[in-house]
Amino acid sequence: MHSHGFTHLMIFFFNFFSPGSAPRAPGGRSRAVPGGAGGAGRSSLGGRGAGTGNGKGNGAMAGPEAAGAAAASAEGSEAGNGGRDGYDGKCVFCRIARREEPGTALLPCEDEDLVCFRDIKPGAPHHYLVVPVKHMGNCKTLKTEHIPLVKRMMEVGKAVLQKNNFSDLNDVRMGFHWPPFCSIAHLHLHVLAPASQLGFFSRLYYRINSYWFITAEQLIERLQTENAAS
Repeated sequence: MHSHGFTHLMIFFFNFFSPGSAPRAPGGRSRAVPGGAGGAGRSSLGGRGAGTGNGKGNGAMAGPEAAGAAAASAEGSEAGNGGRDGYDGKCVFCRIARREEPGTALLPCEDEDLVCFRDIKPGAPHHYLVVPVKHMGNCKTLKTEHIPLVKRMMEVGKAVLQKNNFSDLNDVRMGFHWPPFCSIAHLHLHVLAPASQLGFFSRLYYRINSYWFITAEQLIERLQTENAAS
């Protein structure tokens, strides 16, 4: 696994030098998402606290720190089922969703097609991952028909926050890492709160209007625009 230092170099290089594809708002411009569950009700740069966690406890890691190692598989996965019955035995999130990883505890989730668990390296006091049970590719592979799925993932994210005594949904960041900055090719939504308390590295990893992170609301808008243009 690449070190944090190498990851930072990758991010900054990609941000300033690469003309490649990046998550953009409709119209070709990156655009901040207004306050709400999918965006950051407050600026990610405002706020204090490290909120990076110690990596202990039940959870699974998903972030750009493993981007280089997983870039090829992340780019190659298409939206839809992975292997037989939508299961890929080599995918850690498929195994977690099937309760085959005893070290990761699943949180209560009312949607039978989704699972939720804590990120093993939290970027905020509350950091959860919402994942489809069936294997799906990264957010770049999604189509218009997947918009309801993204919305359901957001609803699960809101519900788990409220169940864990966090109610300020204007101070939440929900989003996806854009390839090649996906550590795991299986689609997963990051749910972080309070967004105002993201630590230094978290503000970098989950930065709005960056080449490597797109909020859930921006992704939905992007998919809607692509459908209108087709």
